[in-house]
Amino acid sequence: MPDHFLVYPAYFDAKLSRAGGRRVPQPDATPDVTADEIVQAAKRLGWKPEAEPDKQYPRRFFAYAGRVKIAKRSGTSKERALTALAAELRKVRAQAGKK
Repeated sequence: MPDHFLVYPAYFDAKLSRAGGRRVPQPDATPDVTADEIVQAAKRLGWKPEAEPDKQYPRRFFAYAGRVKIAKRSGTSKERALTALAAELRKVRAQAGKK
């Protein structure tokens, strides 16, 4: 079993449907999330993120949005990690003055 999660910006994109690749509930989603914002949010949560800008999400193979590799913590599922990241992304956006 891998020792990390792979997180793609599409997981949080409010413009996408679940079938299109979004993994968080619509109320928690944010439009146009970047891999850099995910790195910032993960660092604020005390995680160890590693950006991989040349990667693409398989469901959106035509868009090179990058991905973030985050080291797993014991007892944390990917679903809970994505929920925590979605909440932290909203805070990162609020501080940057974006919506």
